[in-house]
Amino acid sequence: MDLFDEGDISGCFAGAFTLDEAALRELCEVSAEGHSAVVRALASELPIQGEIADFVRRILDSAGEAERNAPSKQAAQLASREAADRAATDRGERCVKAVLEAAFKVYRETDRLFGFLRFTPDCGGVYTAYCAPDHFTLPFLAEHFAARFGSAPWAIIDEKRNIVLSCRAGEGPRLHHRAATAAGACAAPAGAAADPWEGIWRDYHRAINIESRKNPRLQKQFMPERYRKYLSELKPGALP
Repeated sequence: MDLFDEGDISGCFAGAFTLDEAALRELCEVSAEGHSAVVRALASELPIQGEIADFVRRILDSAGEAERNAPSKQAAQLASREAADRAATDRGERCVKAVLEAAFKVYRETDRLFGFLRFTPDCGGVYTAYCAPDHFTLPFLAEHFAARFGSAPWAIIDEKRNIVLSCRAGEGPRLHHRAATAAGACAAPAGAAADPWEGIWRDYHRAINIESRKNPRLQKQFMPERYRKYLSELKPGALP
């Protein structure tokens, strides 16, 4: 899925660090798991550029050696992929451990956002959600919300990076800078149209709230502070 617009923000996906495109294509061919880990490790925006480069080199070297030592051309492809996958999961290597841990952080935050994002129709009827995740998770939300909304237009705005993931009716999801949003679109949550379901949602949470079982420490463990300001049910007045 090509998410990036032309003249785009694809550079910000890896920050100031880029990997050779040919190496990434080769990595994808020999180890889909390794490629996925690299993409998410880059999206974590953690300072592990050296570890990512070593991780890619280790996988490709392992695949190449296995291919050269294979008894036949037919066996070479299977052997290279098996060796690549072993190299991509060997946490005994420092670079592998660093990349997989960074990738997991992105996996975990993406999974949280599936449940924590709250959409409200803006003044143009586009269902819009706001967030400020620790990592650049927007690309990994596209497939889920495209399937969830169907033909309805929607947008997710990353306020920390000023980047928007949006999907118009009849089109696929796209990533673009917030400043490049269509003219007339609401620019902030304050400009959103009233959502008639929000009051019902708050009433529901007030009804199921059990004061005697309130555990703020456990709440923060499962729902970090950075998500709470975007949840309509936790806004002032939502709970007694």
